[in-house]
Amino acid sequence: MSDSENTILRNDLRNLAIIAHIDHGKTTLMDQLLKQSGTFRDNQATEDRMMDSMDLEREKGITIRAKNASVMWKEVFVNIVDTPGHADFGGEVERIMKMIDGCILIVDAFEGAQAQTKFVLRKALENGLKPIVLINKIDRDNARPDQVVDMTFDLFCDLNASDEQLDFPIIYASARDGYATDQWAGELTDEIKSRKMDVLFDAILEHVPAPSAIPEAPFQMLVANLDYSDYVGRIAFGKINAGKIKVGDSFTCQHGDGTHKTGKVTKIFSYQGMQQVELQEADAGMIVGLAGLEEVYIGETLSASPDQEPLPFVAIDPPTIQMQLLVNDGPLAGREGKFLTARHIKDRLVRETRTSVGLEVEETDTAGSFRVSARGEMQIAVIVEQMRREGFELMVSRPEVILKKTDSGETLEPYEIVFVEVPNDKLGDVIQNLAERKAETQDMKHQTATVLVEAVIPTRGLIGFETDLLNLTRGEGIMSHIFKEYGPFKGEIKSRQNGVVVSMENGESKAYALDTLQIRSTLFIGAGEQVYEGMIVGQNARPEDMTANPCKAKQLNNMRSSGEGKGIQLTPPLDLSLERMLEYISDDEYVEVTPSVLRMRKKYLDATVRKRMEKKAAAN
Repeated sequence: MSDSENTILRNDLRNLAIIAHIDHGKTTLMDQLLKQSGTFRDNQATEDRMMDSMDLEREKGITIRAKNASVMWKEVFVNIVDTPGHADFGGEVERIMKMIDGCILIVDAFEGAQAQTKFVLRKALENGLKPIVLINKIDRDNARPDQVVDMTFDLFCDLNASDEQLDFPIIYASARDGYATDQWAGELTDEIKSRKMDVLFDAILEHVPAPSAIPEAPFQMLVANLDYSDYVGRIAFGKINAGKIKVGDSFTCQHGDGTHKTGKVTKIFSYQGMQQVELQEADAGMIVGLAGLEEVYIGETLSASPDQEPLPFVAIDPPTIQMQLLVNDGPLAGREGKFLTARHIKDRLVRETRTSVGLEVEETDTAGSFRVSARGEMQIAVIVEQMRREGFELMVSRPEVILKKTDSGETLEPYEIVFVEVPNDKLGDVIQNLAERKAETQDMKHQTATVLVEAVIPTRGLIGFETDLLNLTRGEGIMSHIFKEYGPFKGEIKSRQNGVVVSMENGESKAYALDTLQIRSTLFIGAGEQVYEGMIVGQNARPEDMTANPCKAKQLNNMRSSGEGKGIQLTPPLDLSLERMLEYISDDEYVEVTPSVLRMRKKYLDATVRKRMEKKAAAN
């Protein structure tokens, strides 16, 4: 009998993901589903955004890592995966597509489908999933759910959805207030309030297909996620495709290079609510985690024997951005961090690649330097920030795009489609800024008070653009972007308009010196901070770099001057985040990262060496 004849549907299970653009309400919806399904006791204390378990996720307000949870509804066990909405973490979305059978696509009732919505939806449709469309935030004063539904339908058409996928169910909801309905007439009725999220739960059972499974076949599972425990080691998560597995059973990991390794199941994990629970056995259709083998990676197949054909894995979009992470060799190195050496940094980066499929790490020709490639600069910045909090000290270079060469020798670079929503009176400034970044405007849609601009831009041109947009629009501009393709190299794009102020001395910064400097520059440091030669202490008002002595103190004498006794008023220094610093620095600069301080510096600290290297670069 063939496998297709042995296949059954697990009607007691549903496996789905929640996908959306940033800040459209994924994690808030998860909170409501967990609370209203009876996962918690009535008197149990809970907090908002429970699925945002990482400190960085709570601080940034975004989901970085895909995470599992489960709920019970009408005796059906529903596995739910909360996925990131930012394209930089798209690998997290792609790798879980083989675990699930359906998804909820959340779209903001005012903003509509954004670039990252398009990204995650394309991945879902390519994998044959039929989404439930949830129009969230219908309680907003400016909500326009009918228009947003039309926009979403157009998006499905643009992504070549099948007829079945185009016939998607629509749910209207306010995740914040905890209610949902399939009929919305613009008014919140008592009936809608009383049913809370019941309509969405019922839609999940009706429209998300039950997982198909082959219970009589030998055990087989595709690894879609990894976790680690100090007690049991590496845990491989995925959906069991066929057969069953028990604690103590032997199993084989079929590696990507054709080799295999055998282990024994020491633990089986599943989820009840947000808690990991242990099982003694699991069978086809279930999403579980298996412990018992250290050498296992995402995309590999776990099976009962090495003779079984490995399962195909979804292709991951390649990295487009790279940075160098180096051992900190500055004068202040080693004062704060616990992990300082190249070995520490390499081990940590290799460990990260085991759980992040969109990340690549390789050693360079320079000792203590590692090239890290990823889908976007935020992905690398998040890793660096995590390392910093773990006690690492290191230096990071400016993001660079990954170039390709054609057979004919032509250089190609990655391009992105960028969507920018700006106030009407700021349109000219933003268009000019985009043009300077080699962008080509494709479309402009005029709305009541804003204009939605669609442009194709080299990925290099996006580095630092978000900061420029916020400055030009006084914080009112909104942008999102998605990878398009590789195209012809567009030539030089100037990274910044102003030069920097570089310290020429080692020591402690003095208010007297900074008072003189702030007339000609914007300072990045205050008085009483440790500085060193080659460190960037401010932004020059002119295009060229300027060396200065921020440690200079006022000369004391026995004569009283007319200004004696007047206090020095220093403007508060400009405090840049790690992401902003990485965008700000030029190719000849680094960001120095320590557990408590972020500094910008020149690659060559000595001014004489810098001049020599500049002449050498100009000659080439």
